[in-house]
Amino acid sequence: MKTVPVGVSARHIHLSQEHVEQLFGAGYQLTEMKPLSQPGQYAANETVAVVGSKGSFGKVRILGPARKQTQLEVSRTDAFALGVNPPVRESGSIAGTPGITIQGPAGEVVLEEGVIVAARHIHFHTSDAEKWGIADKQLLQVKLEGERGLILDNVIARVSADFALDMHIDTDEANAAGAKTGDTAIILD
Repeated sequence: MKTVPVGVSARHIHLSQEHVEQLFGAGYQLTEMKPLSQPGQYAANETVAVVGSKGSFGKVRILGPARKQTQLEVSRTDAFALGVNPPVRESGSIAGTPGITIQGPAGEVVLEEGVIVAARHIHFHTSDAEKWGIADKQLLQVKLEGERGLILDNVIARVSADFALDMHIDTDEANAAGAKTGDTAIILD
C-alpha cells in the first residue's frame, strides 16, 4: 500500500524579497516561526492583510523563504469571501490570475496577478517516486480516510530530490473529508 502523510494548507502567502521590503521596510528579512514539511521552508513570524473587492483577511501567514514572485494561495471559500475568482493552479503558475492588495506594517502592494487555489499535490522525494513508479506531473487518485472519507482525482505528483514525502490539500478539501494534518492518505492504483 502506498501511503503518504497529509498536510492541510490554510490560506498563506509567498512574497518576493522586493515585496517583503515594501511591506516591512528596506532590508527586512523574514524570521522563522516553525519549519514546514518541505526542507528549508518555514512559516514566518510575519503576517500581512489581504484585501479583495468583497472582503479581507488579516494575519495571513507568510511562508518563507522569499521567492522570486509573490503568490497568495486560498481555498474556494476564501476566494469567495475576498471577491476574487482564482483558477486552480500549481504553485508558481500565476500568469493570468487575479490580483489582490497586500497590506503590511510599512506599506502596501497591489498585485496585478498572483492569487490561486493551489492544485492538490503530493511532494515525492525521487527515491519514493522511483520505488512506487510515479513520474513527475503524473495525475494520481488518492483516498483520504477522514471522518467523511473522500477519493480525490487529479492529484499532481511533484518529484524532486529536494522534497520530503507529503500530500498538500487545502482547508476546503480537508473539511469535506474530516481530515487533518498528520492523517494518512492512500495512493490508489
